[in-house]
Amino acid sequence: MRIERLPITHPDAMLLVEAVQEEYVARYGGRDESPVDPHDFEDPLGQFFVGYLDGTPVATGAWRRSSVRALGAEVTAEVKRMYVVPAAQRRGLARRMLAHLEATAAEAGVEALVLETGMKQPEAISLYLSSGYEPIPGFGHYCGSELSRCFGRRIHDPRSL
Repeated sequence: MRIERLPITHPDAMLLVEAVQEEYVARYGGRDESPVDPHDFEDPLGQFFVGYLDGTPVATGAWRRSSVRALGAEVTAEVKRMYVVPAAQRRGLARRMLAHLEATAAEAGVEALVLETGMKQPEAISLYLSSGYEPIPGFGHYCGSELSRCFGRRIHDPRSL
């Protein structure tokens, strides 16, 4: 998979963001209504990525700086819009995108990533737990929701190892 940094307003990004919204409708009965500002994914606030297989956009992932304090980190960012199209799932692409998000966030000075996912996304929960993320207190738009689960992980700049 080739991963390219793009604005969230790029047509390939918008296509995949809409696809993940349709997935939320199928699983939860409605779209993700947590606030997302396109500027959150521009330097220095964050970054948005699209993954391609043979020139076809198949995955997204992004991070944006966050005020959430977790795991003793002073500088955190929130993972957003992790998604792989059904035809490309179960190939390790989500794990590769997550590793890319961790590396780029660490390079930008982020100490920990936090995220929110839902109970009706067991494959996402499994990915995060198996990638070293641990449960953290709820935060953000869905804080307090019975269906919401939040996770975090300390990350390190690979250039400093």
